[in-house]
Amino acid sequence: MIFKINELKASEIYHLIAQTVIPRPIAWIVTEDDGVINIAPFSFFTPLSSSPATAIVSIGHKSDGSPKDTLANILKNKKCTICMVDDYHLEKMHLSSKSLDKDESESILFDIKTTMHVEEFPPMIENASVAYSCSLNQIVDLGESKTIPVIVNIENIFVDDKALESNEKPIVNFNPVARVAREYALLGEKIKAPKIP
Repeated sequence: MIFKINELKASEIYHLIAQTVIPRPIAWIVTEDDGVINIAPFSFFTPLSSSPATAIVSIGHKSDGSPKDTLANILKNKKCTICMVDDYHLEKMHLSSKSLDKDESESILFDIKTTMHVEEFPPMIENASVAYSCSLNQIVDLGESKTIPVIVNIENIFVDDKALESNEKPIVNFNPVARVAREYALLGEKIKAPKIP
């Protein structure tokens, strides 16, 4: 069956993409403005390049049409910290998707502890295995879209010592949560790549 995009509602397009581009890593983004720490998850997220080190995350708007606090904070302050979601953070990550007023902090409301990792950037989620300190590179104009793709430069990568199997390559081993359609999943069993003759 061919689904023609121009014949579908926006919600139908979203569900088709969300159910077929899987698994999707979750960018649990920490921003800060006027002393208020904002924490929110986004699953339309992926690396773009390792040289330069960049990633892209799509951020929507609130139901009233105003930019989500994460987007507003990144546009204003040009910085964010992206944490990968470990399995033991699942419940609090899910709670942090709730829309709050700009002066409310998910950190306080949902008791999500943070810790400073790089002084010039917002804090990271405490006990996160992996976190990226990022600066704004650019936003992508999709015309009338309510979703804004944000390209960020990855300035630093934090990896918890417990997740490092080796410092030489380095080899990182942790148990991230991903989005699969409307549900969450762990990566589970790894499959070795076949050898190329």
